Amino acid sequence: MAPSPAVPPTSDGARRWPRRLVGGLLGLLGLALVAALAAAALLRHPLPPAEAGPAAEALADRMQAAVDTAAWARTGAVRWVFAGRTAHLWDRQRHLDLIETGDERVMIDLDSRQGRAWRGAVELTGAEREAALAGAWAAWCNDSYWLNPVAKLRDPGTRRALARVDGADALLLSHDSGGTTPGDRYLWRVDAAGRPTAWRMWVQVLPVPGLEASWEGWIRLDTGAWVATRHAIGPVTLALTEVAGAESLAALVGPVDPFAPLVGGERP
Repeated sequence: MAPSPAVPPTSDGARRWPRRLVGGLLGLLGLALVAALAAAALLRHPLPPAEAGPAAEALADRMQAAVDTAAWARTGAVRWVFAGRTAHLWDRQRHLDLIETGDERVMIDLDSRQGRAWRGAVELTGAEREAALAGAWAAWCNDSYWLNPVAKLRDPGTRRALARVDGADALLLSHDSGGTTPGDRYLWRVDAAGRPTAWRMWVQVLPVPGLEASWEGWIRLDTGAWVATRHAIGPVTLALTEVAGAESLAALVGPVDPFAPLVGGERP
C-alpha cells in the first residue's frame, strides 16, 4: 500500500487555530465578566435606614437654600445638552420643551404630552410621531431631573427621610409617583453648607443598587440658580454642557419664538 500523504504542519496549525481563538475569546469574556461583577460589588451600596421628621425637612431646606431654588423659580427658560447627545430648550413658563437628537427634532407640550416632530425637514405623522413624542417625554423626565432635582424635593408624591452615611447626615428621597419610573429612591450626600456632593441611586433602570454619582462642576445661571454640570459615576463622567438660563425665553434666545410651529401652528 502506498504510504499516506504527510499532512503539512501548517494544516494542523490551521485546524487548531480556531480552537485557540475561541478559547482565548472565552477566557477574555470570563475575565471581563469577573471584572464587571467585581466593579458592581464595589459600586453597589445598601439602602440605609432613614427616618422622616423635622430633621429631614431641615436638611431639605438647607439643600434648597444652597442651590437657591427661589432663583430657580424665577428661571423662565433654560437650555442644556445632556450627555453630549440631547439638546433641550425648556420654556418653563409655558411648559414646553424643544428636544433635538441627531436629525430628529420634537416640540412637546409637557402638560398634554402632545406636540410635533420632524426628522430632517420631514414632519412625522402617525405612529412615528407618537413614538417621537413618547421618546421626547422620557428624555425630558430624565434629563431635566439631572439638571435640577433639588428643586423637586417637595414635589407631590415625594417622601423625605434622614439617614446617616459615613458619619454625616444624608437625605433619602423616595418618589412614589411622577416621571416614568415611580418608586425610585435617591440618597443625597451634602457638604457643610447643604450643597449636594453626590447621590446614590436605587432606580429601576440601573442594575447596580445604590450606584453613586458625584455632583460637581457647579455653575450659577443668570437668574442666580445653581446647577451641577458634572457627575462622575465610577470611571464614567456624565456631563451637562451649554447650560444657560434666563427669566424668560425671549431673554434667553431673543424675540423670535422657537415654539411658534407648536403654539401657532406655523410651518417650521
